[in-house]
Amino acid sequence: MMIDIIEVNSRKLLRDFIYLPSYIHANHANWVPPIYMDEWDYFNPKKNDSFSHCDTIMLLAYNDNRPVGRIMGIIQRSYNQQHNEKHARFAYLETENNQIIHNALMDAVIAWAQHKGMTHIVGPLGFSDKDPQGFMIEGFDAPVTIATNCNQPYMVDLVGNYGFVPKLDLVVYKVPVPETKPEIITRIEERFRNRKTDLRVMEFRARRQVRPYIRPVLSLVNQTFTDIYGFIPFTTREMDEMANRYLYLINPEYIKIIVNGKNEVIAFVLGMSDLSEGFRKSRGKLFPFGFIHLLRAGKKSTQLNLLLGAVHPDYQGRGLDMLMGARLIESARKNGKKVMDSHLELESNLKVRAEMERMGGKVYKRFRIFIKEL
Repeated sequence: MMIDIIEVNSRKLLRDFIYLPSYIHANHANWVPPIYMDEWDYFNPKKNDSFSHCDTIMLLAYNDNRPVGRIMGIIQRSYNQQHNEKHARFAYLETENNQIIHNALMDAVIAWAQHKGMTHIVGPLGFSDKDPQGFMIEGFDAPVTIATNCNQPYMVDLVGNYGFVPKLDLVVYKVPVPETKPEIITRIEERFRNRKTDLRVMEFRARRQVRPYIRPVLSLVNQTFTDIYGFIPFTTREMDEMANRYLYLINPEYIKIIVNGKNEVIAFVLGMSDLSEGFRKSRGKLFPFGFIHLLRAGKKSTQLNLLLGAVHPDYQGRGLDMLMGARLIESARKNGKKVMDSHLELESNLKVRAEMERMGGKVYKRFRIFIKEL
């Protein structure tokens, strides 16, 4: 078997890179296509500011002129400097169930990383922890959710056979949404109303109301996520890119923001309806009718996906996370949601895990990031 590894340096090759997963997962029932318009922007250095502070390489594997695999190598310079590491990352690895193809891709990206002076390679891990990370190792019977990897079990075997070992695990909880308003939610809201405070909970009906708060919200993420593995602070341009990529998909009812007397954002939580069925029906295209499929899917879906949340350090320990969670659950309940997906949580984050389990959540997916010494 002759495998040719080619660096992506043209629009034609980028097209192969972007659309390859649709062939790899052609018979994968739970795979969901991305919005391809967003993919073109994401992998374009002129439109994705993450490229500006990273070294990157994108590679394709061909067999008989047919694309059979892809991989992206990333060196996150600022993260390495901050953590005194020389780590390269691999991301967006897709391949047929073939060790030869996998090894050819990995050999090439490791050679690139060694040439750059790296001592380890870790992944799957993108530009930051906000990108899909880790290979799924449990939960293969569940549909993929937004901003997470969807891989077949054989991918874990391929990287293991190559010599990668586990670095860390991330878990995903499925949390039931109560059919009636729980008494604890009523008590939390009453406690907040009776407290003498200048804090206000902001709720929204329109996306245009949310947009002025995008930068303050993501600035709060920059302040509070510093200890999260893989996290890189958002630049102002990345904040705007994030808004453009996701805001149109989100029902503003699932955005809760708390501001203080100076109108400063000091806490927030963000969720969105599961749009998996809409992504499938749209086949990754917004136009001409894909957007309609997404809107319908958002209204019909009984699952709410949690995406982000944070509380300013000066306001932690005051129950604000519980207050926002209560408001979010109430919005979900009124809109017919039955369950919530917690998104990825570090297995070692016992505080968040305890909160999920207190609400009746059960782990139903597990992802693993791997590492290899070079």
